[in-house]
Amino acid sequence: MMKRAALLAENDPPAILSVTTAVPRFRLDQADVVRAAMQVFDRERSEIERLMPVFENAGVVTRYSCVPMEWYFQSHGWRERNERYLANAVELLESATRQALEQAGRKPDDIAAVVVASTTGIATPSLDALLLNRMKLPSTILRLPIFGLGCAGGVIGLSHAAALARTVPDGDVLFLAVELCSVTFRRSDMSKSNIIGAALFGDGAAAMVIGRPGSSGLRLGPAGMQTWPDSLRVMGWDVEDDGLGVLFSRDIPTLVREEMRAAADSFLARCGISAGDLAGYICHPGGVKVLDALEQAFSLPQGTMAEAREILRAYGNMSAVTVLFVLQRTMQRGLSGRHLMSALGPGFSAGFQIIEG
Repeated sequence: MMKRAALLAENDPPAILSVTTAVPRFRLDQADVVRAAMQVFDRERSEIERLMPVFENAGVVTRYSCVPMEWYFQSHGWRERNERYLANAVELLESATRQALEQAGRKPDDIAAVVVASTTGIATPSLDALLLNRMKLPSTILRLPIFGLGCAGGVIGLSHAAALARTVPDGDVLFLAVELCSVTFRRSDMSKSNIIGAALFGDGAAAMVIGRPGSSGLRLGPAGMQTWPDSLRVMGWDVEDDGLGVLFSRDIPTLVREEMRAAADSFLARCGISAGDLAGYICHPGGVKVLDALEQAFSLPQGTMAEAREILRAYGNMSAVTVLFVLQRTMQRGLSGRHLMSALGPGFSAGFQIIEG
């Protein structure tokens, strides 16, 4: 069986059968968020007024939240935050998964493995186990929950799901990502990182069915990672008494501009290809400045990453989920040729995944 799987993996890369997304019911307009922020942080009026341009320059017009606006005016502890995370994460994953299975023409019994990426809450039993019971997925399903990848989880998680698909030739693989950044907001935190998070973050989920060998669809090619040494404080969460405290370094756009191209070129060289062989890029839109830096790093005219900018504008930064929204939008418009999918996350790390149209 293992020899058969290896032969199939070599000659027949995994294929994407479907990509679907889901968002919670509370829609937040950025204009309303700005007014709310002035009230939430009214104890530090001069400081929040100084930081208000962050909201105006975020490139976000709307996003979605699993909690209503009034929730942000109150203080919340770990237990309440995580209860919100668990209830809403499973609900969103179930919605996205049912859509993905229907779009792919698959049933729950067809799924041989499931990979779930999420970093905005804690689940034990893991989210995949909770979903298994709700959706009657096979009791023999292989399960891989992934925590801690942050914004990079959409790409790196997909790469792990694709690798798993190469070893289970008699079934399909489900890749899921869900992030509920809203439950991490802490009104007691006046740090610039928290303000940036309030201006950028949204909630969402995505599901993908990766077909067994012989399936038709976009091909998932080689994958890779780059982790920069001594960069642990560039991005991530600090564990505080009342929740997760967001960490953003002001140096992220500069690091992207100066380091991303070399990392991507090194990955492509290991795959035997070059940037000239790419038809396009599918990148996680961490923010407007990050997108500008990515376009500069890849020597692209400003505004080239139109799909990424559109997703940021309509949904905000949903951490690991966002790049999967970008992939879905790109596929809907007709993805052809070889594309480099990438995202940056804690570590400080970059994930790379080749997609062949």
